[in-house]
Amino acid sequence: MKIAILSNGNANYSTKRLVEEAEKHGHKAKVIKYKNCYLSLDEKHPNVYYHGKKLEGYDAIIPRISNNMTRYGCAIVRQFEMQGLWTMSSSIAITRARDKLRAAQILTKAGVDTPKTLVSRNSADIDDLLEQIGLPVIIKLASGTHGNGVVLAETKKAAKSVLQAFYIYNEDGTNIILQEFVEESAGTDIRAFVVGSKVVASMKRQSVTDDFRSNLHKGGEGTPIKLTDEEKKVAVQAAKAMGLHVAGVDLMRSSRGPLVLEVNASPGFGIEKVTGRNVAEKIIEYVEHNATRKNSKDKVGA
Repeated sequence: MKIAILSNGNANYSTKRLVEEAEKHGHKAKVIKYKNCYLSLDEKHPNVYYHGKKLEGYDAIIPRISNNMTRYGCAIVRQFEMQGLWTMSSSIAITRARDKLRAAQILTKAGVDTPKTLVSRNSADIDDLLEQIGLPVIIKLASGTHGNGVVLAETKKAAKSVLQAFYIYNEDGTNIILQEFVEESAGTDIRAFVVGSKVVASMKRQSVTDDFRSNLHKGGEGTPIKLTDEEKKVAVQAAKAMGLHVAGVDLMRSSRGPLVLEVNASPGFGIEKVTGRNVAEKIIEYVEHNATRKNSKDKVGA
């Protein structure tokens, strides 16, 4: 198979691992810096060009689209979809996962348990919002990533100050999210790495300071963890609801069971180092099975 990996570059650990495993399985893998691609918006020939050359002859696309390039990256993925190519993650699934409000709505509709969440753009509703959500409260910008733009407010005065500051800063930007603070899970969450219909690796992320955020990007430490059957089921359910074949599902353990915090469309492979699990191999095996099956059907249909 000839596989295109859409990434920011070869130096990225996740990208290197995918190339290694693809080649180990006898495939040709090419890393495409999608930000350097351009599109030919021709109804009959929806092509993608890279360094002046048309990208063709690929059997599968593995998108590794960064948050700050979601719109353009997804346009590239969509162009390949228009050509009928199999993509590991669809453009619409990536877009849904990156929109925190839309993602929360999709998860709720699918019956996936999440922390109580309120979304608002109106600073006049502050008192009502705080009355509904309670204190302490987590306040975050819908556009934040890696734990940035997230604040824990323990008092009503602090919450009002944060909200007012966010409203001013974010006057023409994205929505502001208020989320209940689950005390029994403070500073700890779980990353479940889902491939297809299975959790292939899982780790607990623990803050090493008093920070309530456990993101590894914020200095949190990861350790292997065994998930319960219920946690595995919830993680797979969340990924499926978002339409993602590969996803990093962030969970927290609460007194009322596992709660889904977020579904990541391009999860990092740092979990391999923590757990010793070969996540990249599982992804390549999934690509082999599904892209080959699609291409075989296309040939039969032709």
